[in-house]
Amino acid sequence: MRSGGTATLPAATGLAPATRLLAALALMTAASQFHRAALGVVGPELAAALGAGTGLLGAANGAFFLALLLLQVPVGLALDRIGPRRTVAWLALPAALGALGQALAPDAGWFLAARFLLGIGCAASFMASVVLCARWHAGPGLTTALARVFALSQGGILLAGAPFAALAGVLGWRGAYALSGAATLALAALWWAWVRDDPPDRPPPHRPAETLGEALLGQVTVWRTPGLLPVLCMHLVGYAAMATVLAVWAGPYLSEVHGLEPGPRGAVLFGMGLALVAGLLGVGPLERRLNTRKWLVAALSGGAALVLLALTLWPQPPLAAAVALLTGLCLLSCYPVVVVAHGRSLFPDHLVGRGATTVNLAQTLGSAALPALTGWAVAVAPRGEAWPIAFGTLALALLLGLGGYLAGRDVPPRR
Repeated sequence: MRSGGTATLPAATGLAPATRLLAALALMTAASQFHRAALGVVGPELAAALGAGTGLLGAANGAFFLALLLLQVPVGLALDRIGPRRTVAWLALPAALGALGQALAPDAGWFLAARFLLGIGCAASFMASVVLCARWHAGPGLTTALARVFALSQGGILLAGAPFAALAGVLGWRGAYALSGAATLALAALWWAWVRDDPPDRPPPHRPAETLGEALLGQVTVWRTPGLLPVLCMHLVGYAAMATVLAVWAGPYLSEVHGLEPGPRGAVLFGMGLALVAGLLGVGPLERRLNTRKWLVAALSGGAALVLLALTLWPQPPLAAAVALLTGLCLLSCYPVVVVAHGRSLFPDHLVGRGATTVNLAQTLGSAALPALTGWAVAVAPRGEAWPIAFGTLALALLLGLGGYLAGRDVPPRR
């Protein structure tokens, strides 16, 4: 089914349909990235204001990803049945309400509930991008299109660093979160205006109407797809290991171990986000040049695991070394977009929404579990041992995921 036709905006916009689509995808996924990451830079102050310990940060991030996890199957059905345009637009309201709920939170329980609602609102943003890139681009161009969207979307992480710290300094963290809710609604309006489910230069493919039973049967077919399990193993931990550091622990780690204030912490997070952008912009051309997905993912994830091991075995490195390791982790962690392209290649066109969200289930589960697990470690570990335990847990998880992924076959972008 189509969810908005191929009508275009007035020519006065001056933007081609594909450019408008790229901009809308980047902005909406950037909003999701911002909401995920806007804990680290104000985390210590937020936890103190709500009368909670640093364990609240891991729980709050876990609540966000738990909502994403629970919504993935319904979102997959919606993407295939009513289209990405409507699905994302409808979920913008709970996203804005969740952001506002964070600003109004009187205690930790309220804040966790708001993070959960925010996660519901962001549940379709990334997978809508996968579905739309798959419809507008094909073959070797898919990874590059996805990488561009996700690279541009890192602007959300950059905004969650130094700019968000500066805004919180002026408005307070409550005012800054409230403003993020208003911005989310504005981006939803832009999404509705600019996004179309199919390219305007060719008719949409025939998508047969499905009953609910047939749609659920399609979900079963997705789970039985050969080659899915190794992809799920890697996607369970690949993004989650990096995001747990960037969105949750980098700020508190720099505060406790190196004594950095919010401004310098935000600057480091900004640099980490830039490193991730650089990796994403380079990974698409590198994939095409090497014509392999499996071994590119293996090399990059192995490097990321080595960085985490270095942080584990070197509990109190000099500040410059710590920043270099954290930045290197983000640079190497561009490979999940290649895993997404690998997963997309396993499914026929009429199951791409359910296939993409099934793959994303693994990432969402890992992104909920790893912050909670490392949050528990930080909360209960003896003084001075929390960070080695947290980084070591992430390194072990990443190595286990890599082992499972290596059991699968390669799916080169050029057959």
